[in-house]
Amino acid sequence: MISTSRKCSVLIATIVAVVMLFSCEGNFREVQKSTFAEFTPSGEADSINIKYTDSGRIKSILISPKMKDFATVEFPFTEFPNGVSVTLYDDHGRKTFVSAKYGVTFKNTNLIDLKGNVKITNETGQIFETEQLYFDQKNEWFYTEKRYKFTDPKGVSYGEGIDFSKDFKIINSQGVSGEVEKIN
Repeated sequence: MISTSRKCSVLIATIVAVVMLFSCEGNFREVQKSTFAEFTPSGEADSINIKYTDSGRIKSILISPKMKDFATVEFPFTEFPNGVSVTLYDDHGRKTFVSAKYGVTFKNTNLIDLKGNVKITNETGQIFETEQLYFDQKNEWFYTEKRYKFTDPKGVSYGEGIDFSKDFKIINSQGVSGEVEKIN
């Protein structure tokens, strides 16, 4: 038989536990609300056309139907949820065209993540296609671990995993297959 004082202790402990549980649930809901509010964009724009210049020269042109800027979060980023098209210019004015269904650029790392029907073309007829591609803006370097297709006037190759310079002059690929015309 349990003593009356023991019953009271168990009852008090149960009441304290229930109060703490409801208190924690309320705090959890407040945390959820604050986290949700934190990822509200600090700015949005529709139909954007941005030109990036350096020393009076156009380096790139970015076009997107929608841009969301998350500048006030701990790791700031800009999102292009409805697709993005970028034209990159080299020092001689040659163009490289990049398009994707979705893009996000991370401000602290200068890294761009492109997803969904990513396609890169240039004026020499080279075409690169994949489902996800990263671009290191500082080093002007593309890379992916996903499957890809690379079309060149000399042939077509397929692979999984590649990294290359924005002008396709330096290419490091993994697991390549395909047919390429022999160079004499």
